[in-house]
Amino acid sequence: MSLRDILHRHVADGILPGAVAVVDRNGRPEVVAVGTADAGGGRPMAEDTVFRFASITKPVTAAAVLALVDDGRLAPADPIGRWLPELADPKVVRTPASPLDDVVPARRPITVADVLTSQAGWGFASDFSLPAVQALAGVQGDGREVQSFPEPDVWLARLAEVPLAYQPGEAWLYDTCSTLQGILAARASGMTLPDLLAERLFAPLGMTDTGFVVGPDRRDRFTSYYKSTADGLVLADPPGGQWSTMPALPLGNGGLAGTAGDWVAFGRMLLAGGTAPDGRRVLSAEAVRLMTTDHTTAVQREIGTLFLEGQGWGMGGGVDVAVTDPWTVPGRYGWVGGTGTTAHIVPATGTVAVLLTQVGADSPVTPRWMREFWQAAVA
Repeated sequence: MSLRDILHRHVADGILPGAVAVVDRNGRPEVVAVGTADAGGGRPMAEDTVFRFASITKPVTAAAVLALVDDGRLAPADPIGRWLPELADPKVVRTPASPLDDVVPARRPITVADVLTSQAGWGFASDFSLPAVQALAGVQGDGREVQSFPEPDVWLARLAEVPLAYQPGEAWLYDTCSTLQGILAARASGMTLPDLLAERLFAPLGMTDTGFVVGPDRRDRFTSYYKSTADGLVLADPPGGQWSTMPALPLGNGGLAGTAGDWVAFGRMLLAGGTAPDGRRVLSAEAVRLMTTDHTTAVQREIGTLFLEGQGWGMGGGVDVAVTDPWTVPGRYGWVGGTGTTAHIVPATGTVAVLLTQVGADSPVTPRWMREFWQAAVA
């Protein structure tokens, strides 16, 4: 079955209003746009339709931090307290199941490498009943509600009050470290995260439609966003909603909106070892290697198995470490987003595969339509 047939079937079944997919094999892109940008029928999907990226923002944010490592402004072994003094003296629950008032000092400072690999000690484990994970939920919030977060200084102060669930470097935990990466990059560079991303990534890669705000000039290409309920799709955010103004905290874990073509440009840069199409170096080859190499142990993957599903984790994205499904390829790097997005590179085949939809998911279990896309993309 062709990629178009796969996506059209899910649109015809009413599961998705529409979708845009790109499977770029060594610079030869197959582009499919099906359905409409809103559930009411209206605007047809197009190659340049703009979507909320959600967590496929994470690799982009990690790349920005690594660009600063390339510059020498950050080093992986640096304690983050140099730039984030609010987090310089964290406390850790005595055991992951301990109550919040049973804490011990961190055995060592949290480093830049810990934040880049999601091993700082803050984040979501498979076990959501852990007291430190439950306390974090009130601070981390839903990254799809971008206007619900306070300014970075306020958010950091609130995070500092939550003890680490694990000692630094001990566990892989989901999501929070990508938010931290965005704030760290801003403070270390002396720029806002939007300006840093625009200068170091978006401009050299021609990612002209990607950013934290979808202004009036692009809003006619912006999708509506829906949540799936037992009664069908419910509108969660219209084109003129939360992405119409800059949020107080530009979320490095999921705040970008953009097109499939823009993410493909980012993915092709990674496959090219960090260079842009015109030969300009965006990242060092070592930075790309660090991003796309698994940094987890088997024990860490078990702690986060609900999210990883057998994958490892590099910096900003998952890394396939074994062939466990028809679509897994050792070394495949990328991630999925809670707004119905997925983006990966496959170094072994020179492929970038991006699928953008506008239907959110509140379960870490990957929906059938996404798995079918993955399988078609590696075929």
